[in-house]
Amino acid sequence: MKLVVQVKLLPTPEQASALEATLRTCNRAATYASQVAFAKGLKDRNGLQKEVYTDLKATFGLSAQPAVRAVKNNRPARDHFRCRRCGLAGPADVVAGVNVRDRARSAWAFVTMPVPHPV
Repeated sequence: MKLVVQVKLLPTPEQASALEATLRTCNRAATYASQVAFAKGLKDRNGLQKEVYTDLKATFGLSAQPAVRAVKNNRPARDHFRCRRCGLAGPADVVAGVNVRDRARSAWAFVTMPVPHPV
């Protein structure tokens, strides 16, 4: 059995500013990792991590987990996506949008379909 707990953080103003500073640093690190991936044509996460991990830790002062997350959240290979169900290929957001649109159309047709009357 899984237990799901929702927690709301109520930081003090000092803690909130520290959290914000950490998030901004992580975002700058992720931007740097993305720029390196683009410049060097790195498509896989492991290759990108080997390339930038020590730089992220040294330049941005990140510990291990935020440095790995900055790399993991950069997914250059996700720019191109092929749907397994329909075979449509293209940018991931476009393929997802087309699939959502098509499902909405089929659901709309089902909902608005006239009810057959018994003969």
